[in-house]
Amino acid sequence: MKILWGIHSNALAYSMTTLGAGMMNSIFNFYYVKLFLNRYKISETAFHIAQVVFMIWNAINDPLFGYIQDNSRLKCCARRQVSILYGAPLYGLAFLLPWFPWRHYEEGDWLCGLHLIVALCAFDGLLTFVLLAQCALFAESSTRHDSRLRLIKYNQVATLMGSTSVLFCGLVSDNMEKFAYFQAFAVLIAMLATACMCCTGKYSTSQYEQREIHTEDANLENSDGAFSLASVVSLTKQIMTEKNFLCFVTMNFFQVFHLAFYNNFMMIFADNLIPKDILSSSVRSIMYGAGFICPQCLVLLSHASLKKFGYYRIIMFSFYYEGVAAAVMCLLGQEHYYLLAFYITTNMVIVQASFSLFNLPLADIIDADLIKHKRRLPLSSMVFGTNALFTKPAQSLAPMIVVTILNHYGYYNLNNVPGHPDIRSFLDLHDAMFYLVCLVPLCIAVLQILIWTPFSIQNSHLTAPQ
Repeated sequence: MKILWGIHSNALAYSMTTLGAGMMNSIFNFYYVKLFLNRYKISETAFHIAQVVFMIWNAINDPLFGYIQDNSRLKCCARRQVSILYGAPLYGLAFLLPWFPWRHYEEGDWLCGLHLIVALCAFDGLLTFVLLAQCALFAESSTRHDSRLRLIKYNQVATLMGSTSVLFCGLVSDNMEKFAYFQAFAVLIAMLATACMCCTGKYSTSQYEQREIHTEDANLENSDGAFSLASVVSLTKQIMTEKNFLCFVTMNFFQVFHLAFYNNFMMIFADNLIPKDILSSSVRSIMYGAGFICPQCLVLLSHASLKKFGYYRIIMFSFYYEGVAAAVMCLLGQEHYYLLAFYITTNMVIVQASFSLFNLPLADIIDADLIKHKRRLPLSSMVFGTNALFTKPAQSLAPMIVVTILNHYGYYNLNNVPGHPDIRSFLDLHDAMFYLVCLVPLCIAVLQILIWTPFSIQNSHLTAPQ
């Protein structure tokens, strides 16, 4: 591993995929719901159908790609770096799908619903293919805790740089009001992101550089034959019967739900709950950008704490903070606009920051699985894919549930029915939004504390380097 000017070359190459994916994912998750609801005026039925199809595809593609990458004899799948290299250009193209309407959409246009289905499934499919390979690289680069912390550190710098795309996109497009500017910025981001991810494919390394040579032996060891259903079921059962994996995946489900809740609706909540004369458009852009930029700063600042206390305690502390902050905000009420803006932003920061650490427990779970089952090669992609099988549906459930609640209180009429809305329904909608902002984080925090407590790999940071 070369170190030049204090920069660890392999960690830098690894983090370039994080930089590219971060630029695209931040913009995609932050803007697509508002785009289809407010600009394309998709019907609630079509929105829900799209989310259900997406939820099914989202659950299927992760374990499928995970099994293929861990067991395939094709170089483009078996080699993590080659998977990233080939998948990057397609990933960039998939990112552009939502931002260019297939025609001028009328209110409730069926084609708009189909557009959303294709955009969500294509983007998530390529995201899964590329990022599963990168996640596997994380676990396979080294089994040492300090080496993994180095990857986390480089990753957070890359994510910090990538997440500024939301800030600059908001400033360039006036929070998507200048849509042509938004589209041009999206094309630029897709090109830059593809170039970054190709750097990982070309220059990153792992301790299993020759895994394609051993793939046939691994298949004979782990299965009756490559791609057999019995093999998939057997390996998945071995992974899922581990108590630590079950604790983690259940806790992670709620974290993904929480993160999707903020990514998809932070702008909608802030625009409706905080008057425009309180926060200007430019200040809002900075606020939205901070929700994506500050988590990475927080993780970088907590590097020493991660070494001293370990990820388990840091993650648990974040759950307590989220719960207490939500309870205090709920008691204070929605009239404290500056405090509400601070609460929404900081809570999003904490949720994203703690989520950024989740590769550490998954890597420890992969190490434990490798030792327990005496495998020749770790099932890195399968563990990450099985985790995603149960957590990714939360990405669809969050917008489905929240949109249903908001439309019940008149959000659809507010945006699509001409004339001034009834003041009573307007106030009811604001109350519903405020209680969503407070009660969803509070309930999730309580559940996560209960679920995360039995997780037993709490002191891997104290293990002697191997």
